[in-house]
Amino acid sequence: MSLALVQSRALLGLEAAAVTVEVHLANGLPSFTLVGLADVEVKEARERVRSAIQNSGLEFPNNKRITVNLAPADLPKDSGRFDLPIALGILAASGQIDAAQLAGYEFAGELSLSGELRAVRGALAMSLALHANHVSTQLVLPPGSAEEAALVPDAQVYRAQHLLDVFGHFLPQTAQSASTEPGPGWSRITPETQLRAASYPDMADVKGQLGAKRALEIAAAGGHSLLLMGPPGAGKSMLAERFAGLLPAMTTVEALQSAAIASLGGRFTLAHWAQRPTCHPHHTASAVALVGGGSPPRPGEISLAHNGILFLDELPEFPRAALEALREPLETGRITISRAANRAEFPARFQLIAAMNPCPCGYLGSTQKTCRCTPDQVARYQGKLSGPLIDRIDLHVEVPAVNTAELMNAPPGESSASIQTRCVAAREQAIQRQGMSNQALQGQELDKHLLLDDAAAKFLNLAAARLGWSARSTHRALKVARTIADLGGSHQTQVTHVAEAMQYRRALQTRHDQ
Repeated sequence: MSLALVQSRALLGLEAAAVTVEVHLANGLPSFTLVGLADVEVKEARERVRSAIQNSGLEFPNNKRITVNLAPADLPKDSGRFDLPIALGILAASGQIDAAQLAGYEFAGELSLSGELRAVRGALAMSLALHANHVSTQLVLPPGSAEEAALVPDAQVYRAQHLLDVFGHFLPQTAQSASTEPGPGWSRITPETQLRAASYPDMADVKGQLGAKRALEIAAAGGHSLLLMGPPGAGKSMLAERFAGLLPAMTTVEALQSAAIASLGGRFTLAHWAQRPTCHPHHTASAVALVGGGSPPRPGEISLAHNGILFLDELPEFPRAALEALREPLETGRITISRAANRAEFPARFQLIAAMNPCPCGYLGSTQKTCRCTPDQVARYQGKLSGPLIDRIDLHVEVPAVNTAELMNAPPGESSASIQTRCVAAREQAIQRQGMSNQALQGQELDKHLLLDDAAAKFLNLAAARLGWSARSTHRALKVARTIADLGGSHQTQVTHVAEAMQYRRALQTRHDQ
């Protein structure tokens, strides 16, 4: 048979579109033509496939005109994931394997020149998309990629180490009569159904900083964003790195979502399975690095932090365009990347933890060192953060420097496990009441579930008017107050809860006034 069809998948965002690899062998001048909107890496498959087939001891049809079409033609294809299906299509079209047996299988894998299979990016995203669309198929993937794909429940995944392993499995029935046992490199991967216990740095390592720890507890209980401001060495980064240990354990759905995005970015490892991601981009990162982009679009740091934490240290040092690009994802939890040729949407429901110094030298208001900055320098430094962005950060917290005596003599702080217990209980209370975290409350849902008593409402109205808060600032303070009430086990949101929530929006304003 001179025509063979092999099924594979192309990745566009988190979607895994079906791709049919059509291989036709014809008489004529020997050539190898590859069509179907293939990127440079895909076109280079011609040389990899030719060498892999020959070095595996198989016959490459050098005397034939080979045409490979990746259908549909208008779908962009990238990476070396189509090497394996192209090689199998050539072997099937030349009669070396049974083309009929390829039905019901989908293939992806990059070939080395010796025929070894190499892992490809996005295997877990591909398997998850198949599961979400209720597509029943058997995936054949290289080592590393197969273990990723098998994390999806009910996935049918086979691991092949070499092109010959796949070749031996799809030999014609007459050639298989001697032995039907698969080769040592071919194996079925059993799906992993249990989540592993995640391990994070312990909050007990942080001495002092009771106010900042309280703010982290509130942020973890309600899903709120947080800005830490203090002098260098006060412990801002240390606190942020331990924040993930306060959040509830990931569910299977959350773990799969985060792992699928990490797989798209080439960052997923089995060691980090079911562990909440903490992304810490450098302050020189561009807007595209943060929100994603490219052609085809790939996820940025905010999507890689989905269901986890995005930690932005030295917040005012980030490019203004990069910071402003965070405004919509902070509200919606999604990012849509539109390009002339295609469009992709990625989830981006992360918790923002930002850290900054109060001034360029870092010691404004410090009792240990004298600030050398002029008022104009302080205003210019803090002015790098726009009002709309600051409005979207729920908690603004001062992190004062810890003196040497307290640092050396203080006992270890409260452990992450005990703080996490309170945070999980508060989250469960909110979910039972309203079906979502407090941070996600919007519009009438906020009015319905806030349960604000009369005295607290009167206090808030007076204070918000005096402070000149926007409607967004007022609503975010109310969400924080609802979380504080949940941590205290209170049914209603009272004056004390509102007063504490208001204190967490005054740190930056206080610095401006000094």
